Amino acid sequence: MSQQDTPKTPHGEQDSAAENAPQPDIEAVQDGTEDYVDAGGASADSLAETEELQAELDQARAEAAQYRDQAVRAAAEMENVRKRAARDVESARKFALEKFAADLLGVRDSLELGQQAAEEHSGDFDKLKEGMDMTARMLATSMEKAGIEPIDPQGESFDPEFHEAVSTQPTDDMAPNTVAAVMQKGYTLNGRVLRAAMVVVAKPAEKG
Repeated sequence: MSQQDTPKTPHGEQDSAAENAPQPDIEAVQDGTEDYVDAGGASADSLAETEELQAELDQARAEAAQYRDQAVRAAAEMENVRKRAARDVESARKFALEKFAADLLGVRDSLELGQQAAEEHSGDFDKLKEGMDMTARMLATSMEKAGIEPIDPQGESFDPEFHEAVSTQPTDDMAPNTVAAVMQKGYTLNGRVLRAAMVVVAKPAEKG
């Protein structure tokens, strides 16, 4: 305020109190306005950041729900696979011998015909033997198709994996530890021993 604007007393004198009164700080007022504007801008930025975080959270929740659904579906599919596998194993266990059993039906028919012929006392033993030979061949063929092979080690070296020694026989005609006689044939199934052959093993003869 200029000197000519200073309030005067009724007598025309300047009012010293008015002259000495503090004047408003215009710069301070301007600074306060700027601070208010800055605070408003910061609030807008914070709101935008919050909205962005909320959007990311919503997306994460949606993805989590999707993955959870996929996990549930995968677990259900694995359970179905397990049940199907269990059914297949049970079916294989029950019907694994189906083909072999079908082959054996012919063998049984042949045996029953032979029994019937023997009971009727036909007296034709040559025919009876011929029927038994045919039956034996049918059985051998059926067993071979199923992977069943005989173990008949006559004259071979004793092998404890496939042979069971029931006795020994002193002899000079065969090398020691050789199968001198087969008491009962053994059988393998696809290379695995079903039954070991019961054999007599040669040993050196005692010198008199």
